[in-house]
Amino acid sequence: MSEATSDTSLTRSGPTAGVGGFKGFMRATEIDTRMLGMIGALLVIWVGFHILSGGTFLTPRNLWNLSVQTASVGVMATGMVLVIVTRNIDLSVGSILGVTGMIMAVAQTQYFTPMLGYDSGLVWIATLATGLVCGLLIGGLQGFVIAYLGVPAFIVTLGGLLVWRGGAWWVASGRTIPLTDENFKLLGGGSDGSIGATWSWIVAAVAIVFIVVGALAARRQRKRFKFAQKPVWAEAFTLAISLIAVVGATMIVNSYLLPGPLARRYAEANGIAVPEGGLEISFGYAVPVLLFIGVGIVMTFIAKRTRFGRYVFAIGGNPEAAELAGINTKRVTLMVFALMGMLAAVAAAISTARLSSATNAQGTLDELYTIAAAVIGGTSLAGGAGTIAGAMLGALVMQSLQSGMVLLGMDTPLQNIVVGAVLVVAVWLDTIYRRRAA
Repeated sequence: MSEATSDTSLTRSGPTAGVGGFKGFMRATEIDTRMLGMIGALLVIWVGFHILSGGTFLTPRNLWNLSVQTASVGVMATGMVLVIVTRNIDLSVGSILGVTGMIMAVAQTQYFTPMLGYDSGLVWIATLATGLVCGLLIGGLQGFVIAYLGVPAFIVTLGGLLVWRGGAWWVASGRTIPLTDENFKLLGGGSDGSIGATWSWIVAAVAIVFIVVGALAARRQRKRFKFAQKPVWAEAFTLAISLIAVVGATMIVNSYLLPGPLARRYAEANGIAVPEGGLEISFGYAVPVLLFIGVGIVMTFIAKRTRFGRYVFAIGGNPEAAELAGINTKRVTLMVFALMGMLAAVAAAISTARLSSATNAQGTLDELYTIAAAVIGGTSLAGGAGTIAGAMLGALVMQSLQSGMVLLGMDTPLQNIVVGAVLVVAVWLDTIYRRRAA
């Protein structure tokens, strides 16, 4: 009886008390209005391009390709959130992607494959580890110069943009280096770099379990600390939307089938008899997409559940107060840039594997898309505010724009104009939002 009374009082004393209509609905469900706005903008972009492209945009094939194309920039955008939250910027991520991708390709072809053998499962592990270490060292070096030598991040990373792009050329003298390890290529997606329909549904089931358990755990935590609880209907609504999104995404990726020749090759390789009507084999989730989602989950945990994450947001909110509170702001800043370098290396692995080779121009202008994704996703350039989920959605928005323009046959310069304009508008809208929220 006492528990029921307590729950009722908590609910009534919450932010939804006495508020009705749309405003009350938003408060009850605790949906971020900016996130809702981004989802609305994404739907408008999708429907608009679908109509303009003659019905080719919202197809399983294009949506599957869109998810794979988003993975590389999306991974870097999750790190860019923390960089911008600390009131810094990193203009070198595209060049770090290029140089680490080239280092991984050279290390794989000239050292690991001859040493370990073409069929060794250790080649891709050693290649990826090499890239991560290089990214960590590059990001850490830039972070050291920024934090301990006092050089502004804009200047350091602008110099890094030039230095590491030149380094990408220097590593292989401007040559394109093809990859030799088939296992490493799986990180880029493709027909072999997908997990198929069965495993996709297993992944979806695991995701659903985690979502439900997470929602129940959050509700128990609110009750434990006597925080206002969401109404049951609001909890059920947000949970249902999440589950529908997981199931819908899984149905879409499973609707994209292997083309006839690839299906026959798959059947021959696995000893499957091909019926008269042909095989219907689903691509399922691509490996880079799962890697992107995994990075997003880890980065969200780091940002929200660790002391390091709390320090990052404290520094962004008020650097002086954070330092007076005993936070080692220099070390945190160095760690943020080191983490950004590692994420650029992960993106390099995805990009290099997808292209099956490393090129000198790899990652060019990716810094623009990464920063734009973070800002569109709600990360304030003033520092102190931003979400990993928002940056991931922002990356999807940016890639949707680029993919749609490609389908419409727009020239690359025009695409850059649109991306630049979108970035300016996003910052302008962020300024208006902050001004009204103040």
